[in-house]
Amino acid sequence: MEAIAGKEEFKALVEEIEKSPGYRKALAFGIARVDRGQKNADKVLQASYAIVNWNENFGSAAIFIKALQEAGIAVDFGGSEFCATLNDAFVSNATALFAPYLAEAVGEAHKNVQVIKRLSEMEDIGKDFRITFLFEDAAPASVESVYLKLYALSLGKAPLRGVNLNGAFGILSNVAWVGRKPYELEYLRENEIEMKLNGTFPNIDSVDKFPRYLQHIIPADNTRILDSSKVRMGAQLAAGTTVMPGASYINFNAGTLGPVMVEGRISSSAVVGSGSDVGGGASILGVLSGTDGNPISIGENTLLGANSVTGIPLGDGCIVDAGIAVLAGTKIRISPDQLEKIREVNPNAELEEKEIFKGAELQGLDGIHYRIDSTSGEMIARRSTREIKLNEELH
Repeated sequence: MEAIAGKEEFKALVEEIEKSPGYRKALAFGIARVDRGQKNADKVLQASYAIVNWNENFGSAAIFIKALQEAGIAVDFGGSEFCATLNDAFVSNATALFAPYLAEAVGEAHKNVQVIKRLSEMEDIGKDFRITFLFEDAAPASVESVYLKLYALSLGKAPLRGVNLNGAFGILSNVAWVGRKPYELEYLRENEIEMKLNGTFPNIDSVDKFPRYLQHIIPADNTRILDSSKVRMGAQLAAGTTVMPGASYINFNAGTLGPVMVEGRISSSAVVGSGSDVGGGASILGVLSGTDGNPISIGENTLLGANSVTGIPLGDGCIVDAGIAVLAGTKIRISPDQLEKIREVNPNAELEEKEIFKGAELQGLDGIHYRIDSTSGEMIARRSTREIKLNEELH
């Protein structure tokens, strides 16, 4: 293809492409280097995206689609997603179409163009690179689209609980992770004797369908993860989050919205607000662990005591004492004077005139301290009087 002469010609071409019959703007797209199966080269085990575009850079998507079409790769706009293996013709076409921006594509500028520039410097891209377009947020149909969505979550480009990941477990393969390289388990079994006798059997870090967060994501400067196994790809960590070793864990499609101390478990779809502290061994139940599909949100400046269990959404400024479980069906006593104080901080709450409440009736309310009456053994709730404040030097 002939190189585009200038930026105005480039813009005109993008408009022409987007007006072509059947064209659909992509919700998300990106170029990934893929790891394929050792036994089955057609099987994609992992996709590593250098740049993820989520509801942005529509001009670059149009150029990529044009470059594919001119390289003889028909783009199917009829489904929710489209994936294709790249070839040298695509890279050559895209380089020509991006010509007005090639010199400017450094640092933070024109990162999609930077990807093409780097690919053009490679001698043989073979089957290692795939391009993915998502035209709508439907259930993923490929490993590439699952990874694109996991990247969007972990990079904060898509909101937690805002991406359709239905069926993702069935699409990803259970593999042995050696560093960031995935191995088919069947391949290891078939070659076990030879590899062990030769001393080449790998040191397996984990066996899972999901990689670790730090295998793909560079966190913010003031974010600390002291054990890489504690955060799964697809988790979202806001700047200032600290994940300590031990009993801590953050699952995919879960995470933090600001500086948070994490020494417990944030299960799938659970979200923790800024300034909160998930104490050692504390558990926030996920949608797969007994919450009737009710995703748990923890408000700001809330403390979950060591080894506590939270199965209902909590508002701001709450405390759950160490070692207790606050679940939807938990019976909780609130004295009349404390009920009035809780109402004052939650003016829109509809709380009946009674003393025994179920946990579900208190979900999402601010300023509640959940504890056990040491004389009666009853679960009680009262207006919290303690300020939860993280050490700013540590976050």
